[in-house]
Amino acid sequence: MTWRSRLRRDKTLLLMTLPAIALVIVFNYLPMFGVITSFEFYDPLVGVLHSQFIGLDNFRQLFGDPLFWTAVENTLAISAVQLILYFPVPIVLALLLNTVISNKVRAFVSAVVYLPHFFSWVLVVSIFLQMLGGAGLLNTFLIHHHITPWNVMTDPGTFKLLVTSQAVWKEAGWGLIVFLAALAAIDPTLYEAAAADGAGRWRRMWHITLPGMKGVIILMLVLRLGNALTVGFEQMLIQRDAVGHEAADVLDTFAFYYGIGTNNYGYGAAAGLFKSVISLLLIYGANRLAHAFGEDGLYRK
Repeated sequence: MTWRSRLRRDKTLLLMTLPAIALVIVFNYLPMFGVITSFEFYDPLVGVLHSQFIGLDNFRQLFGDPLFWTAVENTLAISAVQLILYFPVPIVLALLLNTVISNKVRAFVSAVVYLPHFFSWVLVVSIFLQMLGGAGLLNTFLIHHHITPWNVMTDPGTFKLLVTSQAVWKEAGWGLIVFLAALAAIDPTLYEAAAADGAGRWRRMWHITLPGMKGVIILMLVLRLGNALTVGFEQMLIQRDAVGHEAADVLDTFAFYYGIGTNNYGYGAAAGLFKSVISLLLIYGANRLAHAFGEDGLYRK
């Protein structure tokens, strides 16, 4: 079949994708022109084309700033904690729900777990504040039992675990839906044949369920590593004052406070460009790792 005949056959589908392509171009590719500001002393009054070009000065200042490296360290530490504690949670939930026979119970639990995905970070942090804050349920219980109260929401030492628990509560349901869809694609006759051969529940999970989910797990891992340096701008911004910038500053908040907040737009753009380049390298490396495991990842070889 020639490309012209394929074009005629898929003309309707291609026309349906045009709005999505236009949105991607307008909101994802055209803003890339702003990368130029990371090499300028950008003045919004004169625009990108007429601002003073300063070369790599913004990057020299950036790499010599201790606050920048603190933000990098916090970003990597929070991302590592979330990768270890948050990433497996939807997989485990999907495996547990897959053992539930009743479709109604499975649908109800999925809906309840998925609901926080639609909450804003302001609402999520407010709920955690009511539970773990200075006047929250936890401290009320501790005071009532004559135990020294512990304000988790203002403790820099546990901040990484706090934001990870918030992310788990808010976003685990979205991952659960993805992995349940992967489980639904597994042929049920494989389980029947394995059970007839005497395989127990654990053996069926190990030799059928997990291999059937392998492609989706690796794909989600690639996407997660690609977003490793994006750990939640709004979530950090809301809680930054409570725990201090030493614990809560990540690359996104650094670019906001020390770039946009000080009208040094080029400096903030340099921090954003650094993050984008490292994220691109991470997602490329993760995709190569997926190929090493025999999976497609984001694209085939």
